[in-house]
Amino acid sequence: MKNLLNYIQSRFTLTDEDTRLVQHYFITEHVPAQTKLLEAGKVERYVYFLSEGIVKGYQNLDGKIVVQHLVPEQDFFTSLDSFMSETPAPDYYETITDCKLLKISKPDYNLLQTQSSFWSDFIKTVTNEHLNCKLERVKDFQILTAKQRYEKFIKQHPNLALNVSIDNIASFLGMEPQSLSRIRKQITF
Repeated sequence: MKNLLNYIQSRFTLTDEDTRLVQHYFITEHVPAQTKLLEAGKVERYVYFLSEGIVKGYQNLDGKIVVQHLVPEQDFFTSLDSFMSETPAPDYYETITDCKLLKISKPDYNLLQTQSSFWSDFIKTVTNEHLNCKLERVKDFQILTAKQRYEKFIKQHPNLALNVSIDNIASFLGMEPQSLSRIRKQITF
């Protein structure tokens, strides 16, 4: 819970009541590696904060796994459209490592929004941060070479680079694993 409160307090000032509400509505869950948190076709029921571990979000496109999210510690994730509209999700979320999650259900999310002064603004801030990351990622695909994308990835996410399989990283960066293997051999750490 401390990691979540620190994350929120790095962006907003919390009152004692706000802190109590967060502690009340978020549930801590320990999840082993390779556990599916969401399957395509199911409705996302939670927003998660990843306190410890690594999670991937992906789609299965005609049998090919396309990794769209590699979630590092100290970040939020969910299938946002599914969660907000309560419609089936197109993606899967799965733990890569053992994880400690804090999660809030849709009903509790809505209650927190009505009972707190900060929650709506906080969610807008986090959503905008994630949107900016997605826009930067699209721009990177347009202007950076595969090698430059990988170099940027290892600079920004060294823990992911060390603890995520080459197949998942390659998919996330939009390349084949063999290409990433060649790029890795060219780079000295």
